[in-house]
Amino acid sequence: MDDKNLETAIFAGGCFWCTEAFFTDLKGVEKVVSGYIGGTVANPTYKQVCTGTTGHAEAIKITFDPKQVAYEDLLEVFFATHDPTTLNRQGADVGTQYRSEIFYTNEAQKAAAENFIKLLKDQHIYSTAIVTKITNAPTFYAAEDYHQDYYAQNSNQPYCSAVITPKLEKLKKNYKSKLKS
Repeated sequence: MDDKNLETAIFAGGCFWCTEAFFTDLKGVEKVVSGYIGGTVANPTYKQVCTGTTGHAEAIKITFDPKQVAYEDLLEVFFATHDPTTLNRQGADVGTQYRSEIFYTNEAQKAAAENFIKLLKDQHIYSTAIVTKITNAPTFYAAEDYHQDYYAQNSNQPYCSAVITPKLEKLKKNYKSKLKS
């Protein structure tokens, strides 16, 4: 595949172990990297980000082929796999590092994200306000190696079994046609 045809999407929707697992098996997704974005410290560590004082969000950087998967499809999975109405929290994970935020890499992504959120609001998909921010992507820092492909390597770990596996099973059921075979 020619890298010139690939695009990048960056989403923060809670723990990056979860979000990474949701996008890895989608058709057209070439790579998913867990990392940090939106803070004030260069090259932050997990330990620093966990304090909630760096301003970073745990996020994923998705490299995808738009000829195989549309950015809007990625947005659909993003909103289907986390709660965009909860400020700075996803389940038991609490803090600004677990916020819901879309980091766009071009104006078309910004417009698509704005339109998608408007559609969700217009259709009253959520009973409370969507708090997901849409922000121009600053520098993305890859997380430490042990965070990459975390779920694939640790699916039996209690957090993974209790939190990620049920959501992943639901995703596989509801988005079967969009998954790699």
